[in-house]
Amino acid sequence: MIAAEVGGIEYPARAAAPTAIPQRPSRRGIYRGLFKRVFDTAAVVVAAPIILPLIAGLALAVRRDGGRAFYTQQRVGLDGRHFRLWKLRSMVSDADERMADYLSANPQARIEWETTQKLKQDPRITPFGLFLRRSSLDELPQLWNVIRGEMSLVGPRPMMLNQQALYPGQAYYRLRPGITGYWQTRGRNDTTFEARVGYDEAYDAEVSLATDLKVLTETIGVVAKGTGF
Repeated sequence: MIAAEVGGIEYPARAAAPTAIPQRPSRRGIYRGLFKRVFDTAAVVVAAPIILPLIAGLALAVRRDGGRAFYTQQRVGLDGRHFRLWKLRSMVSDADERMADYLSANPQARIEWETTQKLKQDPRITPFGLFLRRSSLDELPQLWNVIRGEMSLVGPRPMMLNQQALYPGQAYYRLRPGITGYWQTRGRNDTTFEARVGYDEAYDAEVSLATDLKVLTETIGVVAKGTGF
């Protein structure tokens, strides 16, 4: 039920001029240095009796199209270390070919992809996969990454390896990537890839229990709107 992710096509990005990022050391503190990890682990353990059956049910639904339920993909984590991110599969099996054909035939879509690394009309997404993405339910398996210490409940959006050249900032590398965060709650899909630098810098400066609780609360409203893609 596990497969490597398909659709990891990358095209040269037309990125804007990088914004100068202050090279300050990572802020340390009791919450950031220890209790954030404790909070993440405790929250996942408490939610597990509800979340695990939900993931199992969604996985069975994904399997109905004959493909695998889960996929994994290498992402960039804390201090630039690579880790295997888990998701429920939302793409068709021939995603690479469909994406290449679609971008070749649609110049505007190519520009959208180069700017945001996402497409509003993505030809790779299955009908059920679209529901998973809009509801963000495809990201539930990342709770396993949280338990392993590779991710946090709140943090920067996990970056693909081939996106590092598009990211001019440093804050991302000082934080564990998050299942949710400022990018997801404040910008989500209505922002450019480079705008994420500002969100990561802001979160890096404001990490606290109060901040994380606020972001998690805001995430509920964002997910309810079903604006993901």
